[in-house]
Amino acid sequence: MTTEQGRASLRAIGESSVLERAVTDVARSRERARRSRLRTVAIVLLPIFALLSARAIVTRAGLPGLHLSSTDARFAPAVVLIVLLAVVILAPMLGAGRSPHQLYRPSEIDVRFSDVRGAALVVDEAVKTLNLFLAHKTFTELMGGTSRRAILFEGPPGTGKTHVAKAMAAEGGVPFLFVSASAFQSMFYGQTNRKIRSIFKALRKYSRSEGGAIGFIEEIDAIGGARAGMGARSEGVSGVVNELLVQLQSFDQPPVSRRLVGALVDRVNAWLPAARQIRKRPAPHANILVIGATNRAADLDPALVRPGRFDRKIYFDLPSRAGRREILDYYLAKKAHEDQLDDPVARDSLAAMTIGHSPVMLEHLLDEALVWALRRGADRLSWNDIQQAKMAEQIGLGNPVEYTDQERTAIATHEAGHATVAWLVGKGRTLDVLSIVKRGAALGLLLHSDSEERFTRTKSEIEALIQIAFGGMVAEEIFFGAAGSGVAGDLKAATDAACQMVGSLGMGSSLISLDAVDAGVGRNLVTKVLASDHAREEVEEVLRLMKAVAREMLREHRHVVVALRDALLERHELVGGAILDVIAHAADVETTETAKAAS
Repeated sequence: MTTEQGRASLRAIGESSVLERAVTDVARSRERARRSRLRTVAIVLLPIFALLSARAIVTRAGLPGLHLSSTDARFAPAVVLIVLLAVVILAPMLGAGRSPHQLYRPSEIDVRFSDVRGAALVVDEAVKTLNLFLAHKTFTELMGGTSRRAILFEGPPGTGKTHVAKAMAAEGGVPFLFVSASAFQSMFYGQTNRKIRSIFKALRKYSRSEGGAIGFIEEIDAIGGARAGMGARSEGVSGVVNELLVQLQSFDQPPVSRRLVGALVDRVNAWLPAARQIRKRPAPHANILVIGATNRAADLDPALVRPGRFDRKIYFDLPSRAGRREILDYYLAKKAHEDQLDDPVARDSLAAMTIGHSPVMLEHLLDEALVWALRRGADRLSWNDIQQAKMAEQIGLGNPVEYTDQERTAIATHEAGHATVAWLVGKGRTLDVLSIVKRGAALGLLLHSDSEERFTRTKSEIEALIQIAFGGMVAEEIFFGAAGSGVAGDLKAATDAACQMVGSLGMGSSLISLDAVDAGVGRNLVTKVLASDHAREEVEEVLRLMKAVAREMLREHRHVVVALRDALLERHELVGGAILDVIAHAADVETTETAKAAS
C-alpha cells in the first residue's frame, strides 16, 4: 500500500460512510489469505496427482478395491455397535466445549445501515467504528494507534442493538458470529470457560482467513456480572469472568501451526549460539471486533469496561417522536394499509401516541394491526386497526361482558367525566380512545397522549393530570350523588402524582427530597411521603383542591359529559377525531339552546 493510499484511508476513517472494500485493509488481508489457501492446496495435491498419474501410465491399472472376507463380515456388527457406543458416550463430552455461536456470512444478512431508522447518532458512531475496524492496519502503521477491539451496546430491550451489529458485519463484508451469553453455560464443570475460549478461537480463525470477523455476545451481563458480592456462587462466577477478561486480551495469540513451528525453533535455538539463533516471527494480527449487548450495563464487572476491553459504549435509547415517525414510515412502506394512513397528519398522530415504544414494539404494533384487519375480512390495515392493536397490547383484549343498564350508564358517565376534564385542561393533549369495553381489569378507559414530546412537566401540568384522574369520580358524584368502586385506580394515580409533587419535585412547602431519605428496603416514595404527617397533610390538600377544580369544570360543562356519555352508550367506543366531533356537536347544541333561551 502506498503512502497516498494510506492517507486516503485515514481520511475516510472518520467519515460517516463505510470505506470502499477495494481499499480496506480487510480486503487486502482476505485476498492474501485466499491466495495462500490456493498455494497450500496446490502444494499438497500436486505430488498426489503426479504419483497417481505415473502409476496409471506404468501399470495401466485402477485403484485396488476393498473386499471383506467371510471372517471379517461376522465381526462387522460388533464393530459397528462398539463404534456407536463410543460415539454416544464420547460425543456429548467432546461437544460440551464447542463454541455455541451461529455463523452468518455477509450474504446471509439482509440488514444494512439503510434499514436502521430512528437512530441517526447510533448509526453514525457505528459507521465510524466500522471504518476504523476495516482500516485497522492503516491506522496502526501510519498513525501508531491501537485499533478498537471491543465495544458495548447498551440500552432498553428492542432498541436495535442486534440489528446494528448485523448491519456492521454485512456492510463490512466479514463473518458475523452470534452467540447468546446463556449458551455458554454447561452442566460440566469448566466447560463454560472452554466454550468462551472456543468462540475466541473461532474468531481468530475467521479473522485470519477472511481479513476480519465480528463477534456478538447477546446479554453479556449473564457471564460478565460483577464478581463481588456473589456469595456462594462467587468462585464459579469469578472463573467465568476471569476467562472472558483473559480472552479479550488474546486476539494476537498465534495459531497452532505457528506455535508448533515456534516450539521447533526453540529446540533448535537451544543448540545454537546466541549470535546464530533463528528469530521467530511475531504472531499475525487478528482483526477482531467483539460487540457485547446488554440492558444492564451497571451490573457488569468493572474490569470488563476498563480501557482496552469494552471501553467504548454506544447507548441505544428509545426513539424520539421524529425517530418513531421515521420508523413508522419505513415499516408502513412494507405493509398494506389504507390511504388514510398516508396522510402526514395521521402519521404524526401515530408517532405521538406511541411514545415509549421501541422499534421492535412499533413493528409488532403494525403486525398486530394487520391481524385485526384480517379478522374483519380486510386485506390492509386501517387507523382503527392500529388503535385496537394498541389497546390490546397495553391493556388486553376486549371482553364481551354484559353490564346491567345502571352499571353501563355509570361507567359511561365515569369515562365521559375523564374525557371532558382532559379536553378542558389538556391544551397540549390528544384524546386517542374513549371506551366502555372491558379490557383486563379496566371496565372502561380513556387513552390520551401529549401532542408534543415532553421530557419535563411543570407544576400546572402535573395538577392537570390529577384533575383528569378525578374527572370520573366527580362525574359520578354529580350525576348519581355518590361514586362507585371504579375510582380505585384513579385515586392511586392521583396520589402517586401528588406525592411526587410534595416529596420529590419541591412543589410543596418543603424543598427536602424524600428520595434522598433511606427509609429501608421496599419503601418507595409514596410510603415515605405518607409516613410524614406534614407531607401527608400537603398531599391531602393538593388532592382536595384538584378535585374541587375538576368539579367546577364538570358543572360548567355538564352538557359535554352528557353528550359523551350518550355516544358511549350507543357506540361503546370512540376513537380519535370521533371524540372531538361529539364534543363539538355538544358545544354547538348548547350554544343554540343558550341563544334561544336568551331570545
